[in-house]
Amino acid sequence: MKISLKTIPHISSKIAVDLNKSGVVTMTRGLDAVSKASEKIITENVKKEIELEHKVNQICEENEDEIEFNLVDERQLFFMIKKKLAPEYGIILNYEERYSDISHKILDELYEEDLINFDVTENRIKNIIYNSITSFISEASELDSVIMDKIRSYKKKYIPGTDEFEILYEKLYKEELIKRGME
Repeated sequence: MKISLKTIPHISSKIAVDLNKSGVVTMTRGLDAVSKASEKIITENVKKEIELEHKVNQICEENEDEIEFNLVDERQLFFMIKKKLAPEYGIILNYEERYSDISHKILDELYEEDLINFDVTENRIKNIIYNSITSFISEASELDSVIMDKIRSYKKKYIPGTDEFEILYEKLYKEELIKRGME
């Protein structure tokens, strides 16, 4: 599953909380500094992927007539072009490898900025970060279902995409994260 810009602050917060709870890390400047550093690394990666997808869309739009004439499956073509251009943008398409790479970059950032101290192997810390990312992502779809069920249960009907809906959704999302100890 892809990481969206909207979920990055929550994932970053979970990384900081999980590192703090691990008992093997000492935070030199607190949870917020760790969360901000993690957020910076993840945001850079997600923005690179967005940039890549814009380029792929541009290529597809420029060749729209040819694509239609040859009856090409646009989704398959999109993925093929994205796969071809991914190394140029520094994007790893395999999510398992990608999240491992992001975890390593976060660990490097936390260490270089002296935001954490630890007496265990770097791999153990990287695994805590990796597990924070992957567990958040796996729980995100479940969270979405729970939140949508809550919104549907209200007497007032909220229309997805409206500001009112987005504000309510974000509020319920944060409450659910806190309730589950993810933030």
